[in-house]
Amino acid sequence: MTDDPQTRPNRLDLGRVFNEVPELYDRVRPGYPDELFADLGAITGMERRSSVLEVGCGTGQATRTLATLGCSVTAVEPGAGMAALARQRLASFPDVDIERSTFEEWDDRGRRFDVLVAAQSWHWVDPSIGWQRAHDVLSPGGWMALLGHVVVRRPGEPEVYAETADLHERFCPGNPDWGHPPLEEEVRTTDEGWGLVDGPGALFGPTIVRWYPTVQWFDGDGFADHLRSLSLFRRLDRDVREPLFDAIAERIRSRMGNRASRRYLSVLRVGQRAE
Repeated sequence: MTDDPQTRPNRLDLGRVFNEVPELYDRVRPGYPDELFADLGAITGMERRSSVLEVGCGTGQATRTLATLGCSVTAVEPGAGMAALARQRLASFPDVDIERSTFEEWDDRGRRFDVLVAAQSWHWVDPSIGWQRAHDVLSPGGWMALLGHVVVRRPGEPEVYAETADLHERFCPGNPDWGHPPLEEEVRTTDEGWGLVDGPGALFGPTIVRWYPTVQWFDGDGFADHLRSLSLFRRLDRDVREPLFDAIAERIRSRMGNRASRRYLSVLRVGQRAE
């Protein structure tokens, strides 16, 4: 999943927010670079037949790579539509099991795992429950891994929000979540701890942080579809967001040559379970 925890709706709305558009979500959301998974394996010792618990698998983007690596994956997903699409997408992998539940309410049935992976989903988990549960379901010496994306910009490079800020204000004035993405070089300095989520205290050891620059390219309609998959925009009333998306798509066509980038720093944060 791809959302800033500072703009999240109530956690109880998670299944509804993303479950409305599972196919769109699967099509437009960025994946994770191969280098990230290579580093994840090198750091954690994850290999074929390792047992992995994935929290909030969405439509199975990260799950597929974990399965391709030969891991046995149990994936927990609260949204019925998202879970159904993940099962469809991953039907050819016999060692992947999709279980529909929130992580807080999930029945682990005494199972223990080598690695817990949460790809753009941990900020939806109640930290007062989630960190202790993560510690409890990991085997001794197990690892916690948070995967994510941070939208960034580079100086002097055309950026969609800069070209459409007036449209955002026209259709939804005063929204405190509007704003320019941070500069890439500034984000790279935030390489301590678990990012913007509340930390686990003494339950996990020091984090290892790695950054991976990635970029997606869209035409105007494609960028509008990308925005349709984000909780920040899905929370808007339809009669506000759809005219806004139409205006943004037209602005990309008319001022940006119908070609717009969404630049990210993908990030891997890994820590080992404390005994």
